[in-house]
Amino acid sequence: MTVLEDRIEMAESDNTMTLDDMFERLEKMPVPEGYKVEIVEGTVYMSPQRDTHWEIILDIVEQLRTKYPRKRIKSDVRIDYPGHLNGFATDVTVMAEDATKTESGHWCCEDVMFVAEIISRSTGQNDYGPKKTAYATAEVPVYLVADPYQGRCHLYTDPKDGDYEVETIVPFGKDLDLTGTVVDLVLRTDEFPRD
Repeated sequence: MTVLEDRIEMAESDNTMTLDDMFERLEKMPVPEGYKVEIVEGTVYMSPQRDTHWEIILDIVEQLRTKYPRKRIKSDVRIDYPGHLNGFATDVTVMAEDATKTESGHWCCEDVMFVAEIISRSTGQNDYGPKKTAYATAEVPVYLVADPYQGRCHLYTDPKDGDYEVETIVPFGKDLDLTGTVVDLVLRTDEFPRD
């Protein structure tokens, strides 16, 4: 076990720790550059940024920029969500126009309008499982999962009681119509790469 793994295990096993405590410890660790760090249900996940992952993130952000100012679009920024120790660094987030940070300097999940996660093989179960539940519990209106392994997008809308009532599946290459949602645009997927 490496020093990093040992420290992460220590952080995970201490039930009295807060998300702030865990992130503070992570900031002091030698996390490799280019790795994304999230805490999902109290477990620390680190994953490297892959080309496919980044290309889809960038494509989504570029399309969102046609409608939203830069200050409303976030990527890999910590936002805490409902549930046990959930501090996510979402791939793409669109904040409400009047969103403000808390006194501790974090964005509020109540101000999140849209979330997009791009599946990584090692952490995909989080995006379809506990993260989806946390986003629905926080009543994030639109949750998009872009899955380069399946070559399709899963769009979740209408959050209620910790789940999404509507799921729409669109293969890469077809447009994803978000005009009936708070996002109010058509997202092209024709340039999303596959793994």
